[in-house]
Amino acid sequence: MEKMKVAVIGCGTIANDAHIPAYMKNDTCEIKYFCDLIPERAEAAVKKYGCGTAVTDYFEVLRDPEVKAISVCTHTNNHTRVSIDAMRAGKHVLSEKPAARTLAEALEMQKVQHETGMTLNIGVVNRFRTTPNKVKELIDAGELGNIYHVYASFRAHRSIPGIGGDFTTKAVAGGGCLIDWGVHFLDLIMYCLGDPKPETVSGQAYSVLGVNMREYVYKAMHAARKANYDGTYDVDDFVTGLIRTAGPTISLNGAWAQNIAETEMYVDFLGDKAGIRLNYGGGYTLYTTSHHTLVTVKPDYDEENGFQNEIDAFLDCVRTGKKLPSHIDTAIITAQIMQAIYDSSETRREIVL
Repeated sequence: MEKMKVAVIGCGTIANDAHIPAYMKNDTCEIKYFCDLIPERAEAAVKKYGCGTAVTDYFEVLRDPEVKAISVCTHTNNHTRVSIDAMRAGKHVLSEKPAARTLAEALEMQKVQHETGMTLNIGVVNRFRTTPNKVKELIDAGELGNIYHVYASFRAHRSIPGIGGDFTTKAVAGGGCLIDWGVHFLDLIMYCLGDPKPETVSGQAYSVLGVNMREYVYKAMHAARKANYDGTYDVDDFVTGLIRTAGPTISLNGAWAQNIAETEMYVDFLGDKAGIRLNYGGGYTLYTTSHHTLVTVKPDYDEENGFQNEIDAFLDCVRTGKKLPSHIDTAIITAQIMQAIYDSSETRREIVL
């Protein structure tokens, strides 16, 4: 089998931690280009992985007929433009989460995907992780009975990423805690439930602890080596919401930063026969009854590399035309919910979808 030529556009953290290593471990593909606006990043990737050509202009990648597929690992504000240009150039696309800064941008990406027929998957990696798939199997088999409510907690003590940088600048990221962390939790929930249609959304987003950047106290700051106090902070660091769907209701509390020194990352699925607490990152506990006794089950299994599964599935769908669970048509549902939470927060009213 001839190896598929692929390219990685954006050579930052998510590219080096996930996409590039997964491509390197798949013997059906070959990375032909590493592209980044910062030349040193692209050049460092060529040196580190021992393959490919470093470029700074992604159109150079798109003009190469040998390249069949690309990963878009840029900042969120470039997802829409790069993905659309790539699809119109005849390239299949895996774009990192979130799909875009706004629902309108995500809908434009979906429109072009439908027009071109090229693959457009979004990097909602939980759909390729072991634990969510095991939980989904139990739900689909009816083990939980009627699921009436799902609760998500994605809360940390003081964990604002790169304060004053791209993560905390709405024009670049589209939002804060909700669009950065919440996208994963909402998409995971929708996947496990079979993507029920959202009906109404009410929410409130707060920008509180990070606003006075110079007074923000923290132990560590991921995504940046230090704070940029001359930068921007105009995104949410706490969010709460209630979503009514055609199936269960969903509620959430999320915090990049809170004055509670706990990290709580989990999803509770509440059914009338059983309930599950899914621990974000791996593992779950099932709570049920049997013969008039309370039963707690903690399964033991190996957690596969979700990013490897995601890249492998992407390359396979490019060859076969198979539609994956991470297709833009499903990712758009989460984009719709997040947009409605932000709109509800701004207007202080429930949004009917």
